[in-house]
Amino acid sequence: MPMAATEVDRDEAERLRRARAGDAPAFESLYREHVGRVYAVCLRMTADPAQAEECTQRAFIQAWRRLADFRGASRFGTWLHRIAVNEVLGSRRSANRDGALLRSVGDDEEARDGMRDDAGIAMDLEQAIARLPERARHVFVLIAVHGYTHAEAAGMLGVTDGTCKAQYHRARGLLCEWLDAGEGATAHA
Repeated sequence: MPMAATEVDRDEAERLRRARAGDAPAFESLYREHVGRVYAVCLRMTADPAQAEECTQRAFIQAWRRLADFRGASRFGTWLHRIAVNEVLGSRRSANRDGALLRSVGDDEEARDGMRDDAGIAMDLEQAIARLPERARHVFVLIAVHGYTHAEAAGMLGVTDGTCKAQYHRARGLLCEWLDAGEGATAHA
């Protein structure tokens, strides 16, 4: 029988309390519970599995270091997502400063070759999301994929609500255009 939401909240609160007191196994339990969703945010924002893994690891390191700062004003998972978003944005700024070229999944030859399997439509959508301009992709992932409101996404990304709404509208328009035209991952932005 699954645990009720209040039991889950109490269980998580207890693990958070123990983790704050330095209990590494309690934090490891929180890590196991949230790592998949944090990695998904990072992967969709970076469109690069290796970079997503790195950002996920850094996000959890930051969460461990800043656990005492978590006040409980939001859910723990939301707080982790904000840290992950900041890690992705920070890695982008760092990479841009260094002049590094970031690999897009849309440029990955293996990804294109495997695109037409049973999950072809899902791959087309993932590839199209990866092609979106960076800011539009970040907003789209946070709102459409992870269910944040415009205000929450704007806060995470450090932009105004209006900018967030405009980027979301832009992302949706581009995705509809590309998917209707059958361009998916093969066309170049």
